[in-house]
Amino acid sequence: MRVEDFILKNYNSGIESGSVKWESPSNIALVKYWGKKENQIPENPSISFTLSNCKTITELTFTKKQNKEFSFDVYFEGDKNEAFKPKIQTFFERIEAYIPFLRDYHFKIETSNTFPHSSGIASSASGMSALSLCLMSIERLLSEEKVSNEVFNQKASFLARLGSGSACRSIEGELVIWGENESFPDSSDLYGVKYAGDIHPNFKNYQDTILLVDKGEKQVSSTVGHKLMYGHPFAKQRFTQAHDNLGKLKTILASGNLDEFIKIVESEALTLHAMMMTSMPYFILMKPNTLQIINKIWAYREKTNSKICFTLDAGANVHVLYPEVEKENILEFINNELVSYCENGHYICDQIGFGANQIEI
Repeated sequence: MRVEDFILKNYNSGIESGSVKWESPSNIALVKYWGKKENQIPENPSISFTLSNCKTITELTFTKKQNKEFSFDVYFEGDKNEAFKPKIQTFFERIEAYIPFLRDYHFKIETSNTFPHSSGIASSASGMSALSLCLMSIERLLSEEKVSNEVFNQKASFLARLGSGSACRSIEGELVIWGENESFPDSSDLYGVKYAGDIHPNFKNYQDTILLVDKGEKQVSSTVGHKLMYGHPFAKQRFTQAHDNLGKLKTILASGNLDEFIKIVESEALTLHAMMMTSMPYFILMKPNTLQIINKIWAYREKTNSKICFTLDAGANVHVLYPEVEKENILEFINNELVSYCENGHYICDQIGFGANQIEI
């Protein structure tokens, strides 16, 4: 698909009002995306597990209006939220060429999360993907041409990317690739692509327990962090590393080699934060308890020969990844040794999911 293919050319503007609702999950990258070009194009490819329980639920109500200004109100978890409006305004401006009916309607956006907002669990990914799916459902109602499910998902991912890069990986599951690369000829910079390679049974129903080390807002946003990759002394080497690791991971996912999986995933997590610590200005999103948890995981793995590992997103929280067969033992380990490092003892049990779902109203 090309950018031009996503432009809605003809639609029925006679529909006066309606409402649609979607839930869309967060995702956790195994190979990390950090750094982007203009128009939300990634500097390097990434691949992520789609989650199941960590999601955003968004209802979008639209009502016909006369003026041609963007018009919308945002409600977050029941309360009107002005803080979200600038980001959505920017999003609407970016996607207007592809969703021309945006100026025809007033939108009421009602959204909520099943996890803490802005704490490193990719709330922008689930939020922007849910909103994009709602807009695609409205497009399907208005469009004078039939929209296939494949095109629907591709365009939803394309739109979501323009709101938040990683959001393009939340439309489908279990694994999604984003960014052109030689290992996956069907990959695209424009939208996420559902992983079509072989997946060993070792990775089926893979578990992700998210340890909430810090539920507060990050001191440095991901948007700012991405920009700091411009002129970064190690940027070129990092982008090459991501391509190489994606190729290695393709082989690992097919073979089921969990030891090699652990090496790639943990290295990618630490590399992401190394880029933050070596940018100018430099910053640290990990907390002391983040490091305590990592060391505890390493010690447990050494002692028990478990296949547990960790990854990190752009925040202090720790995603503990492990095969389903180890679930009982790992949860016991978390409760006995790791929960004390979590804010108020809070953590979220999640697992690989299969993408977003429309909710009947």
